[in-house]
Amino acid sequence: MGKKLYVGNLSWGIKDDGLRQAFEQAGTVESAAVIIESHSGRSKGFGFVEMGSDEEATAAIEMWHEKELDGRALIVNEARPPKPREENSRW
Repeated sequence: MGKKLYVGNLSWGIKDDGLRQAFEQAGTVESAAVIIESHSGRSKGFGFVEMGSDEEATAAIEMWHEKELDGRALIVNEARPPKPREENSRW
């Protein structure tokens, strides 16, 4: 099972395929997804990449963290699980 990475500070023009191609330089990419705003269809400026192994994930972090892709310095680290939502939250 691979390791999921968070990729932040993406340029607005990067799509899933571009993200996948960039990270394939570090190893096998199981999945790559740029997160899109539902109402506008624009990128939210971040995404997730799942690498094929822990070693490939480490290589991808070393290769891309604080490195430039499409004019922006990326933030790349291990993805954290989403925080649970509160039951009684008004928002």
